[in-house]
Amino acid sequence: MRTDMRQVADNTYLVHGSNTNWVIVTEGDAATLVDTGYPGDRQRLLDSLAEVGSSPEAVAAVLITHAHNDHLGSAEYLRRTYGTPVHLHEAEVPHARREFLHQVTVGQVLRNGWRPGVLPWVVHALRVGGTAHVPVTAPEAFPVTGALDLPGRPVPVHTPGHTKGHAVFHLPDTGVLISGDALVSGHRTSRIRGPQLLPDMFHHERAQALASLATLERLDADVLLPGHGPVHHGPVKLAAQRAREHAL
Repeated sequence: MRTDMRQVADNTYLVHGSNTNWVIVTEGDAATLVDTGYPGDRQRLLDSLAEVGSSPEAVAAVLITHAHNDHLGSAEYLRRTYGTPVHLHEAEVPHARREFLHQVTVGQVLRNGWRPGVLPWVVHALRVGGTAHVPVTAPEAFPVTGALDLPGRPVPVHTPGHTKGHAVFHLPDTGVLISGDALVSGHRTSRIRGPQLLPDMFHHERAQALASLATLERLDADVLLPGHGPVHHGPVKLAAQRAREHAL
């Protein structure tokens, strides 16, 4: 199948899976993969690598913004099958191993079931592995502070709130910010268009997620690649401020 993919900067591609995005950054034959979609997105993930002239064997590392199933879905598959290292913030490593699970609960979903889009989102999530058990057996914390020695030279930035160890990835050379779920531009359960926080039920600590917007405001980037929604062009500082306005 042909994937829904857009080149957003030099050697940088945003791929839309089933309700969740991932990002591919290439450098020659090598690639950095940021997030992996739901478990049910695996073929789309593999196809997207082929479409940019890469392959699973050429992925230097998988970087995970946070360990929810819609971002972690094929990380263990790549690690186990191809030996690909899987890196997260140190606070998110035990989450990826499933020593605990910080995720929206059934009770929270039921209490929000009256909201437009929630029930269709639930049905879809169940179909593509949203509740599957997909821990990463040997996740690793980022090996260094600052830029990682990977295609794109991504710089991890800790942005807790959505989960304890959520991290975004700044690509200073191209002015790109890969924001995961710390700042999105849309979601199936939201009627807001443009930069926003996810609905409250999805955050482990909403107040902390709101506070992390200040961290994003300090990053020099004008292309936002969110975990949900389309690419957003414009200063990330203004995007974070807009999300804060919607949330207050």
